[in-house]
Formats: sequence, structure tokens, C-alpha cells
Amino acid sequence: MTLKLNDPALLKTAGYINGQWRDRGSRFAVNNPASGELIAEVADLGAQDTRDAIFAAEQAMLRWRDTSAKERSKVLRRWFDLMTANDEDLARLMTAEQGKVLSESRLEITYAASFIEWFAEEAKRIYGDVIPGTADRRSIVIKQPVGVVAAITPWNFPSAMITRKAGPALAAGCAVVLKPAAETPLSALALAELADRAGMPAGLFNVITGTDAPAIGNELTASDAVRKLTFTGSTAVGKHLLAQSAATVKKVSMELGGNAPIIIFEDADLDAAVKGAIASKYRNAGQTCVCANRLLVQDSIYDAFLEKFTAEVSKLRVGDGSDETNTLGPLIEPRALAKVDQMVSDALADGARLALGGQALAALGPNFYQPTILADVTSDMRVFREEIFGPVAPVLRFSDEAEAIAMANDTEYGLAAYLYTNDVGRVWRVSEAVEYGMVGVNEVAITSELIPFGGVKESGLGREGSTYGIDDYVEVKYICMGGIGPAQTTIQ
Repeated sequence: MTLKLNDPALLKTAGYINGQWRDRGSRFAVNNPASGELIAEVADLGAQDTRDAIFAAEQAMLRWRDTSAKERSKVLRRWFDLMTANDEDLARLMTAEQGKVLSESRLEITYAASFIEWFAEEAKRIYGDVIPGTADRRSIVIKQPVGVVAAITPWNFPSAMITRKAGPALAAGCAVVLKPAAETPLSALALAELADRAGMPAGLFNVITGTDAPAIGNELTASDAVRKLTFTGSTAVGKHLLAQSAATVKKVSMELGGNAPIIIFEDADLDAAVKGAIASKYRNAGQTCVCANRLLVQDSIYDAFLEKFTAEVSKLRVGDGSDETNTLGPLIEPRALAKVDQMVSDALADGARLALGGQALAALGPNFYQPTILADVTSDMRVFREEIFGPVAPVLRFSDEAEAIAMANDTEYGLAAYLYTNDVGRVWRVSEAVEYGMVGVNEVAITSELIPFGGVKESGLGREGSTYGIDDYVEVKYICMGGIGPAQTTIQ
């Protein structure tokens, strides 16, 4: 397919190592999930390229960590400005390779850029402490960059998941080796091009494009030079990377799977709850870790909610994300569609009722699935237990507050939860009782660069964004200064 960009130079197809574009000859295809058309063939790099990138990052960091926070901030700010200036091209690249509708891609680019802006400012605020002690010594605490950072990012947010990691790492004085998802490398390479234009020193931000994820991951986790690994993706892969990182005792942060409940109590504003449930469930065709995966609705309003919800979901328009009249794009690949379809079939076989949808839309393209609602779902079904990652909303009943909390917590995951209620006491009780790292109350748009994004239980470790987000990229060093003694005085 021909991708029309205002700046065609943003479409890069080579990896980026030590400030140079690298292409060894072997290439892999990047296809548009809406049409199946070829967008580009990208350099398929591997283990040796990863080692080269780590070495380049290690050398570049020696200079970068000694650069003043103010100077690091200036480079990041220029990167932010260039992302903002090229936001439409970045959004169109994202829609082409990932499939999400243009309105969502534009929002993601704004969101992604905001992390670079935020951490450009936070670079100047990495404060230490002086701990009160005895008269003859001083206890000093300083914070230093952790070291070379390996970042492995997913296909569902191909820009934002990069900047949430690279922003704090670079601000703290670290260098980065990035492995983007093979499905969506073009967004990462465009960011590398803009980083280069912003004056990012060679070797500080490296991008390894490739299909041999195990080989690249092995190099990143085995390297003594890599002192920090940050990953966003499935819990299964995250656990594997954690195990591999243990051999060199790396600092790690993990943003893993979610199984988000949205709890709708009988005193909720029903229209607001319906609007929030749709926004949360069907964003990016249901392919986000914070999507409402289970809709828990109190018995007394179950039928009324289901009726309103079904009526509104039926209005969603499915199609190619580049068509701005569409509100729902494709799934990322045929395997993803097949999994979603199988989960729906399993639920129906187990007694769920199909309220809407339930079919692939092959006439539109290879990866489109109808917005789907499953009623009368129970907690023993796959759609309750597993993250769906598709446009399927299972709707369950609960009787009272205690049952809602128990159902919400009945999972190994704990990333995000949402609740709709107008009872202030219930807001506090439920928010504190649910085992999730983030809770939205009468609101589903809960993420920004200002808040600490992250989960508990098997949904992850660490926090991204906010003033807490840079903590994962620094080491705390204690310095004891002795021999100071009391002040000497002369009595006249």
C-alpha cells in the first residue's frame, strides 16, 4: 500500500543503532491489519545487532550521565516538540500498521508526547536527601542512573509504550535499547528519526527491529551491561523475562496482563455507566490491558443496563481505521480474531446468551469482528477468567457490594478496575477493597502522564508516569561523610 505522509522520511525500514540506520539484508513484512496489504519490509535484526546496540548504549551513557539535567531536559524537549509538529504523520503511520481508528491514533500520539514533555521536566527534579545524624558526620543520599535500559514494547500502543519507558530512562541519564513489537516497528523507527533530529547523541536510543524475539530477549537479559529491563506485554512473557533477568539481578518493571472489571451499582447514573463501559471496552477494538474485560451489573438494574448498552453498542461503525467515519478498527492479526471467536463460542456453549454480534466480518477484511455483547455470563466461563483482547463484552450479575468485590478480585490480575456509583461511602469501601493498582470512579479515562500507571498481583511491578515514574531508572546511593566535627569557636 502507498502511505501518504507529509514527511515521507519518517517511514524508516532499517534498525537504528549508534545513530546509524542498520539493514543486514534480511527483512520481514509489516502489513496493514485492516486490508492485509504490505506497508513496508523492515530490517530483521538479531543477536549480534543487539550486542552492538548494548555496547553503543554503554559507551554513550558514559557521556550522557555526566551531562547536566538541564541539558538532558533540552534534548527531550526538542524531541517532544518534533513529535507534536509531526503528530498527523505519526498517527497515520500508527493506524496503518496497528489498525486503530485515526481519532485514537491521534490521541495516542498526544499521550505519547506528553511523557517526553513530563520527563524532560522531571530530569531537573531528581532530588537527594541529607539525613540528620551525629555532629561529626553527615549522611547523604543521592540518586544516579541505573545503567543501560532494555525496553520491550507491545503492538497495541506502538508509540506511548515507548515514550513511557524511554522518557524517564533518558531523563535519569540512562541509555536505551528498544525492541518494539514486530507487528508495529514503523512507529518506533519514526520516533528514532525524530530523536535523531532533536540532537539525541548517537547510541543513547537504539531500536532493534526483528522477528526473533527469543534471541533478542536472551541478549538483553543475559548482558551484564543492561542493568534495567522494562516490559509491557503478556503476563506469561513477563514471567519468562523476570526469570531470565534474575541471573544478573536486574532492576525490572513489568506492565502485564489485565482483567479489568467495571462494577455498576444500582445507584449509578445509568447513561454515564453505559457511555463509560463502551469507551472502556471497545477502545482499540478491545485490545488494551485496561479495557473493561468483565461488566459486573447489580441485579436490580441488569436488564435496564443491558438494553441501553446493547442499543448504543449497535451504533458503532466497524471498518478501516483510516476512514474517519469508522469508530472500531480491526484486530491485529488472524490469530487474534480466531482466539476471540473461540472464546465467544465457548461462552455460548457454556450457557451465555448472545445479545449482540458474535461474528467475524470477513467482507471488511481479514481481521474484523463484530462488537459483541454476551449476557448471562457466569464466573466459570473463559471470558470471565481470561483477558479477551477483542470487542467482546461479557455482562454478569451480582447481588450486593460484597459479592461485587469478591467477583472483581477473583482473578490473578490486578491492573485497573472501574466502578459507577453515587454513594460516597461505597466509593471509599470498594476502591480500597478491590485489588487493583488503579481505580476509576465514575470515569474510565484514568491514564495520563501525571499519574502512576501500574498494577498489583500478576499485572506487574513498578509504575510508569508521574513523579514516581523515574524511580525505576535510578539507584539510591548513600554516602557517609565523617571527620566533620563540631564548629570551632574562639572566645574573645
